[in-house]
Amino acid sequence: MTQMQSKNPFTVEPRSGKLAVSSGSAWEPKIGYSRAVKKGNTIFISGCVGIEADKTFSPHVAEQTRRSLAIIQLALEALGASMADVVMTRMYLTNIKNWEQVALAHGEIFGEIRPATVMVEVAKLIDDAAQIEIEATAMVG
Repeated sequence: MTQMQSKNPFTVEPRSGKLAVSSGSAWEPKIGYSRAVKKGNTIFISGCVGIEADKTFSPHVAEQTRRSLAIIQLALEALGASMADVVMTRMYLTNIKNWEQVALAHGEIFGEIRPATVMVEVAKLIDDAAQIEIEATAMVG
């Protein structure tokens, strides 16, 4: 498994009997969602596009995949979990012909963890430059 190192800017707060993670995105309060939610031993991570900290997107789907997974890792770490706890990923691509590039990047990160996964093509994502969005479920304890 490839380790992605970064200072974690995400915050965690109790919310309605759950732990909610915020990435600080302006969209979270506007849309009314959390980057991740932990209830019991299950963590649900909202869909993550591969947007960089400077609000740009790499033109390469593999890089966007790695960035999406890095955001997922930050959300997990904020809750004391890791990529090893991921049991399912769901990947939404705007061009399914790019599946091999996405699969290789996913495999680099997950190695022998090998969560269950699904990969589907969608017409469009929230930003025209976004080529992939990934959501995940993890179980801890």
